[in-house]
Amino acid sequence: MQLRHGYYHLIAILTVSVWGMTFISTKVLIRHGLTPQDIFFFRFLIAYIGIWIISPRRLLANTVRDELWLAAGGISGGSLFFFLQNVALEITQASNVSFIICTAPLLTTGLSMLFYRSEKVTKGLVYGSLIALAGVGMVVFNGSVILKISPLGDLLTFVAALLWAFYSLIIKKVTGRYSTVFLTRKIFFYGLVTILPAFLLDPLTLDPKVLLLPEVWMNLLFLGVLASLICYVVWNIVIKQLGMMRASNYIYLNPVVTMAAAALILHEQITPVALLGAACIILGVYWAEKKPLYCKKPVTPINKDI
Repeated sequence: MQLRHGYYHLIAILTVSVWGMTFISTKVLIRHGLTPQDIFFFRFLIAYIGIWIISPRRLLANTVRDELWLAAGGISGGSLFFFLQNVALEITQASNVSFIICTAPLLTTGLSMLFYRSEKVTKGLVYGSLIALAGVGMVVFNGSVILKISPLGDLLTFVAALLWAFYSLIIKKVTGRYSTVFLTRKIFFYGLVTILPAFLLDPLTLDPKVLLLPEVWMNLLFLGVLASLICYVVWNIVIKQLGMMRASNYIYLNPVVTMAAAALILHEQITPVALLGAACIILGVYWAEKKPLYCKKPVTPINKDI
């Protein structure tokens, strides 16, 4: 049953809110000795097992080309996306990573304008995105005037953001031909398969004493069931209903949720600059959704392969 269009905006906000809280769970798991690759593997494994129960039993897509697109989705929106972020965090500052990742909505807009002119492109969306991105900078850097640039780490983070933008395009391409649950299951599968080579460098943590700790398995369940299984399915539906650009715009809210969760759970301080940044993010997202000044007429995509 289709929901009213306005409800998908609320669902997008709730989904991004859950993703904003994954930072806290990841931090807890790292404190217990799990590596970022461990966390991604268990997270997607739990999600894959869960979604297999409700997914159609078909194994492959209709064509080899579609199957390759789904594999690309598992890499761009799963294994390589998370892997590059984790590597970048070891090279550059966390604030740099957080800020650059939030350029994904702008990159999605650019790619959508390049390959899919059928989506509405408004001045309000562009200006709202820029205001929201400026707010992200205030929240992430928290008023600090010290900006340390790490070319390699920042480049890897930018590539990760670009991969998420491509993931959105891939979902846009294949949605409609398959059920959302089937698409999401395939994304999880290829994400799991393609992360395995990373364990050749850093073996998977399988210590039962660690994995059976309540703090560990509860956070893994949160990441696997809610943040992955449910949120990926819902997000793919949101992309289908709202379009890539409008859906991706809500990603700017991620730092706001992370900031609030860190203050409540980790007792981190919220500064006036961060509050101002949060206000800019909310204003920017609202403006992007409520100020359509012009739009392009729907036309056939320039490149049918994207």
